[in-house]
Formats: sequence, structure tokens, C-alpha cells
Amino acid sequence: MKNEKKAPKLRFKGFTDDWEQCKLGDVAEIVGGGTPSTKKSEYWNGNINWFSPAEIGNQIFVSHSQKQITELGLLKSSAKMLPAGTILFTSRAGIGNTAILTRNACTNQGFQSIVPNSHKLDSYFIYSESAKLKRYGETMGSGSTFTEVSGKQMRKMPLHIPNITEQAKIGNMIKILDQTITLHEEKKRQLERLKSALLQKMFADKNGYPTVRFNGFDEMWEQRKLGDLADRVTRRNKGMVSELPLTISAQDGLISQDEFFNKKVASKDLSSYLLLHHGDFAYNKSYSNGYPFGTIKRLEKYPQGVVSSLYIAFKPNSSISSDFMAQYYESNNWHKEIYKCAAEGARNHGLLNVPPSDFFATNLNIPITKSEQLKIGRLLNAVDQTMALHEYKIQLLKRVKQSLLQKMFI
Repeated sequence: MKNEKKAPKLRFKGFTDDWEQCKLGDVAEIVGGGTPSTKKSEYWNGNINWFSPAEIGNQIFVSHSQKQITELGLLKSSAKMLPAGTILFTSRAGIGNTAILTRNACTNQGFQSIVPNSHKLDSYFIYSESAKLKRYGETMGSGSTFTEVSGKQMRKMPLHIPNITEQAKIGNMIKILDQTITLHEEKKRQLERLKSALLQKMFADKNGYPTVRFNGFDEMWEQRKLGDLADRVTRRNKGMVSELPLTISAQDGLISQDEFFNKKVASKDLSSYLLLHHGDFAYNKSYSNGYPFGTIKRLEKYPQGVVSSLYIAFKPNSSISSDFMAQYYESNNWHKEIYKCAAEGARNHGLLNVPPSDFFATNLNIPITKSEQLKIGRLLNAVDQTMALHEYKIQLLKRVKQSLLQKMFI
């Protein structure tokens, strides 16, 4: 019977040859790291990058390090100089983090680095395959739970590779995808920093004036109680109007339990739950790291849903812009008010002791004119929507990359 052709499902036009099976050690040098002597401080003040595993995490390229060593320090260590194009692979704690050097560097003992033979192996081609190296973790010593990928095991790693021209085309395409993903991730990070700055500067401080305002607005903001700006929502889910239990996520807002937990954690009988309509708000009094006063979110993803009766639900009235209120509760401005009513109360099973009456007595600083509220809400919403667009593109590109990794490699 004719042997099955050794080729991937998806290829560039013009390439039809079978891929060759080999071992990683046949097409690349595997280099362990080392550490220079620490007795002389000048070893750490030079211009040769020296990497430790803690500095490598989800990075595509690296060209700088927290520590650098001099040529003298390098010569007196077991570390070997690695050329640009080397793939750094963390081989001990956190096995499998990778990066590609853009300039000469060296590493400590937490790495087994792959130095491709430039005539046989493309750097980005093997970088895209590096996740397979995790299969080669070994238990070190009798009774030990410490694992690492050894250089010996890495050299034995079986590979199917095409000629260097096809490798380069595949590697370059994956590289472009990675760079595009990184670009969207950086844009999203920049927008997150912008949003954080705007939340700090576009809401009034204790003097009644925000630091940053739109042109044409100079009035002092007024202080209003939440109870004057919103009505409490107490409607129950009688007759099982909704069968969609929600939870509050600090990042995702009011979101389906199925989507967030991959299962329902609510009770089967949802009739005693609060029924929320699109645009209603809910306050989750549960505190956690980074959210010491709980979380307040608006229902935006669904027409309706239900939340635990432990939440405090409300709906803004015509005195305030709903968008402004939603962004106000994205800031930290409301924390001091919750602190006032929760500071003396006991914390019960991870919940702040905030009675509804005290919650609706909390004060908000808001613009006198509705038009200023609307402008602030619209601007911050636009930032949110742009961040969401970048996140959508990131996830889409990652799915494309994963599909290509499955179809363009053997």
C-alpha cells in the first residue's frame, strides 16, 4: 500500500514535496544557560543582556533585560552567548514560555535555548512549534515533583519540516499574525490607561470641579443622593419570566452564569430572584482583591435576566444620564460613600454590610446640566467600544492562528 504523503493539510502554492522527518538536534543547537559570578558587582553593569525565566512571559521578541553582564562576567560564567534569532525556552518553572532574541544575549540555567541552523531551520517556524516541547518534561530524581525539559530530551524531539524556503513563508505568516495580535493588545492597553486617566480627571473632586472638562462647561457640580436619582428595583421573577441567571464580573459586567462559570450556579427555582430589564443596575456587595467595595454594573448584554436577591438593584430616573451613571460607577468616586456606611458594619460571608437604605443615601457628584453628563458618558462609552473592538480582533486573530497551526504543520 502506498505510504501516506507527509504533508500538512494547508500549504502555499508551489510547494508539493513531502516534509522531512528529523530530530531537533539535527537542525539546531540546544544551549543551556549559566550564571556569572555575583562577587563582583561590575558583572551586572555591562551591555550584554542576561535573561531569567521571570522576564519571559507571552513575549514574542525580547531585546532587553533587568540584568546585564559585562564581557568579563560572561567569560567567567557557564553562560554562552546566544545570537539574534535564538528561541528562548523556559525549561524549569513555568515550562514552555518562549521568546525570540533580537540581539545577542545569554540566559541563566532556567532555559534550554534553540539556536537554529540558518540553512536548515527557520527561527519563527520552530518558534511556532515550541509548545510541543512541553511534552518532554522529565521528573528529576526519585520522589521529586520538580520537572524540567532537558537539553538531551529537546535534541530528540521529532520534527516534520519542509525545505527552508517553505519554512520561511510559514514562519513569516505566523509572525505577521503575532505582530498584529500584539499591536491590538498594545492599543487596548493604551486605551485602558486612557480610560483610567479619564475616570480620575473627568469626575468632580471634593472641591466640586473636575480636572478635565468639555469646553463651555464651568459650573460647580452638585451633590445628590442616589435615592433622588434612581428608583430601587424590587420586582421578583414571578412566573419565571426569565430563566437567565446573571452574575457580576468586574471586567464583563452583568453576564450570564453559563458564559462566566460555564455552568449555572443559581438554584433551579428562580422565582425569588430579582428580575432586571435592560438598563437596570445591580450592586454586588461581595468584595474581592481590587474591588474592596464590591461592584456596580448596568445590564447591557441581554434584554432581561435575574440576579440574587442579595444584590441591590435600581434604575436611574430622568434626573441623570444612564450612561453617565454607568461610567461614574466604573470610577472609584463612589467608594468613599460605601466606606461610610460599611466601615462600622460586620462583613458577613464575603459580603459588605450595606443596607439598601444606607446605599440609596450615598452621595454622587454630578454635573448640573444634563448635556455635560451626556458628553462625558458618550466619550467614555466610545473608549469602551473601541477597547471591545480591539479585544474582538485579538480573539479572532488568535482563532485564525490556532487554525493555521493545526493545518499548516504536521
